[in-house]
Amino acid sequence: MSHVLRTAPSRLESRLNKPVTKSQAEKIEALTAERIRTRKPLAYLLREAWFAGLRFYIDERAIVPRSLTGEFIQDRFQPWIEVKRVRQILDLCTGSGCMAIACARAFPRAHVDAADISEDALAVARRNVEKHRLRKRLRVIRSDLFSALKGKRYDLIVTNPPYVGRAEMKTLPPEHRHEPGLALASGEQGLDAIIRILAQAPSHLAPGGILVAEVGNSAATLQAHFPSVPFVWLTTALGDESVFLITAEELAQHRRAFTTSKSN
Repeated sequence: MSHVLRTAPSRLESRLNKPVTKSQAEKIEALTAERIRTRKPLAYLLREAWFAGLRFYIDERAIVPRSLTGEFIQDRFQPWIEVKRVRQILDLCTGSGCMAIACARAFPRAHVDAADISEDALAVARRNVEKHRLRKRLRVIRSDLFSALKGKRYDLIVTNPPYVGRAEMKTLPPEHRHEPGLALASGEQGLDAIIRILAQAPSHLAPGGILVAEVGNSAATLQAHFPSVPFVWLTTALGDESVFLITAEELAQHRRAFTTSKSN
């Protein structure tokens, strides 16, 4: 409805008592019917998604933007990091580029790298960088995690990596079958990607820097895998706790546990 009425979802409530035109009603009904028939995520049907209060282009080449980290980006990760010291940011597994762009908006003095292994996803990210006019501060990079970022260090790393385990992949609703499997599946327990990130992140965080990662339903498995690691589980407004924060110093302290671990 907000798409057809050309208004932000956050402003839709103020329109609820106003009539729609016949043409608008027909478009809403057609989209509803297609959503039911195809089971495609609505974002793909609309070719747009909203994240952290911003509108993005999206299609089937990239996962639908829905990371809970957006809530914490809007708060600029307070009180865990000093805003004025954040000058270099990395969004790892960037997909459509939504988190990278939201971070660039939240930290206007920072330069941002947006990295992903998928060239298809990066094509979507580049389109969004152009849309938000951030080419001067935001660089899109093809990289298998940190592989193309040797020597680079960041004050803030955010990531929404693949975190779905093999058994869970089989139970996902049909909507997820339209999304790139590369952005979802992460080994037997859903930990393959995040363990690699934890092991390599100490070489890419500046002193005092932080890593913020979303791991979805694999949160409990990750904590059980590393019981001595002091992950700070951030709580969203709705009470979800699947996003963790960890400092550069804590990562370095537990690096051996990450580098010697096997997710299986």
